[in-house]
Amino acid sequence: MPLPPLRLKKNEERRLRAGHLWVFSNEVDVAQTPLSAFAPGDAVELQDAHGRALGSAYVNPRSLICARLISRAPGRVLDAALLAERLQRALALRERLFPRPFYRLAFGESDGLPGLIADRFGDVLVLQLTTAGMDRARDAVLAALERVLQPAGVLLRNDTGSRALEELPRAVEVAAGTVPDAVEIEENGVRFRAPLAGGQKTGWFYDHRQNRARLQAYAPGARVLDVFSYVGGWGVQAAAAGAAHVLCVDSSAAALAEVQHNAALNGVAARVATRQGDAFELLRALRDAGERFDVVVLDPPAFIKRRKDQAQGEQAYRRVNQLAMELLQRDGILVSASCSFHFSREALRDAMLRASRALHRELQLLEEGHQGPDHPVHPAIPETAYLKALFGRVG
Repeated sequence: MPLPPLRLKKNEERRLRAGHLWVFSNEVDVAQTPLSAFAPGDAVELQDAHGRALGSAYVNPRSLICARLISRAPGRVLDAALLAERLQRALALRERLFPRPFYRLAFGESDGLPGLIADRFGDVLVLQLTTAGMDRARDAVLAALERVLQPAGVLLRNDTGSRALEELPRAVEVAAGTVPDAVEIEENGVRFRAPLAGGQKTGWFYDHRQNRARLQAYAPGARVLDVFSYVGGWGVQAAAAGAAHVLCVDSSAAALAEVQHNAALNGVAARVATRQGDAFELLRALRDAGERFDVVVLDPPAFIKRRKDQAQGEQAYRRVNQLAMELLQRDGILVSASCSFHFSREALRDAMLRASRALHRELQLLEEGHQGPDHPVHPAIPETAYLKALFGRVG
């Protein structure tokens, strides 16, 4: 049976023909194909203004992004066969790149799987279904994963804020098998315990893997400050690479307890300390106490989640970079990161430059990092390129 049509206004297909996968509600010819006729997650044939097929999609009339293309072939639907095909292709890339099964297995649109995030922790998977179409295909997703990987357990972390944009409920639940509260992983030769159900996002941030590997060259013998540390991904790796002392700062007592556990896992507990509290307040307190560090790592949460946060978020990035520089020894290293898509690499560089000039200190940029290859960028969808990290020396 042919899929019902969703027709676009004149010329609104240009972005899709150029490779994009999203349709916005104001691009639909609602006189010809009213969005109100569809339920969230319905499969449709996407058509241009002349009725020519552009491919198949799923729709959500309640969302600003009202449709997402899943195939350029009309008639294909989001079933277990299509999902298994895409997941197998995604798996082949990760297995080529990583010797151990710890990585992001599926990164949404970039892997041809709009609305699906899947992180692999050995034989356990943690998923986020972020759109109505993917949420409706939940059973097919689980069937496809069973076909491709036969996981021992699957956890759904459907508590992400993006589900609210699709008017979906939030919940955390075990969808298949058995899932422990925490699992042990290895990254860059360092061991960590990642909290799954109770941690941030899926429990671990694989996207900074290569940037954390770069940090190891700057760590030997250094005093390192890891701000917004979570469970110590940066700080514990710095200690394992030979840092003389590491201080991890985070607002979460539970996360800092995991820092200590992870430091002990790697035999570096004696060189890793923690301090709980608001990052900005603690940075000021450390500055006023005369503390100085050879390396400071800033890996904050997204200060700019939406465009309306822009001005306040940009100010926060400038402020935290200046506070970090005030804590650096002469020729110290600042690693400054941002996961805010709305805060560009150039804006991060400008925040670092303005902070250095306010303090009358010289800044050299040494290295630039971005998200790892298990978070591939879709070249037609700028939003998939979100992570940036700049390594600078502050004179």
